Amino acid sequence: MTVQSVLRWTRSGTLAFAMLPLLPCAQTHAGAYPDKPIRFLIANAPGGGLDITARVTGPVVSSALGQQLIYDNRAGATGSLAAETVARSAPDGYTMMVGSIGNLAVNPHLYKGLGYDPIRDLAPVTFAVSGSNVLVVQPSLPIKSVQDLIAYARKQPGVLTYGSTGSGNAGHLAAELFCSMTKTKMVHVPYKGGAPAMTAMLSGEVQLIFASAPTAGPQVKAGKVRALAVTTARRSLVLPDLPTIAESGLPGYETDNWYGIVVPTKTPRPIVDRLNREFGRALSMPEIKELLLRQGLETAPGTAEAFGAYIKSEYQKWGKLIADVGIAN
Repeated sequence: MTVQSVLRWTRSGTLAFAMLPLLPCAQTHAGAYPDKPIRFLIANAPGGGLDITARVTGPVVSSALGQQLIYDNRAGATGSLAAETVARSAPDGYTMMVGSIGNLAVNPHLYKGLGYDPIRDLAPVTFAVSGSNVLVVQPSLPIKSVQDLIAYARKQPGVLTYGSTGSGNAGHLAAELFCSMTKTKMVHVPYKGGAPAMTAMLSGEVQLIFASAPTAGPQVKAGKVRALAVTTARRSLVLPDLPTIAESGLPGYETDNWYGIVVPTKTPRPIVDRLNREFGRALSMPEIKELLLRQGLETAPGTAEAFGAYIKSEYQKWGKLIADVGIAN
């Protein structure tokens, strides 16, 4: 199956990513690696953003390497199960993972007794994609800007409620960072996913959400919720007319729901470089960039060193917030 076929299926709305087959493998003569299939762990269930990212880049990488990628969806423990599996695997280039901010930067601060340390046990390959959350509120509220929200929350501490996809997830942390920086207090109401959280907001159970762009977009266009800003440092290509929270009066605010490729630590550098090159090529293809953008994901491949530095900065940032707020489980 070609990337063009994947793109056509996506446009028709009928693609089942969990069943996406691989491109036929091309022959490779670039040394001994790889000489057998590669296990590609996905730290989420089929159909989510991590799964989509893996399965649209995987065929291109597989073709370039000349070996099959065996997808292994390891949902559970908010991505920690997959990360631990990779951390305990042989550092030989035959096990890799697409991970997220959750299992690469946040979970160690939330959960005791994890069987891995992302800084010590996992080696970065490349940053893959980022997705902004969108701050949306109920239209019935007298809030039309970020500054309005700050003023309202300060006047009525503990009155506003916000939904999220669960304790410690991206939307929850985005809200906690907002409250910390604005010195406001809002009540957290966790739900089992983005759709239930949005449903709760539409029914009036909560007044605002830091929702993913794909979840918020249709409701914003239908006028059922009011979008105030995006959480990333720069405006989103998905919602280019929306300002960032930082430019809306809260300088320094930034949260990014990101994914990247990692392998076990001590994986030989030539293998890391090869994987970095092939994933970078896949993520830079116009067809793949367009496909992922339709899912609210912007591609941003880079060097392994840059990704490693970013993981460390995110690890420190969210570790401090979680300790300050006291939301560890």
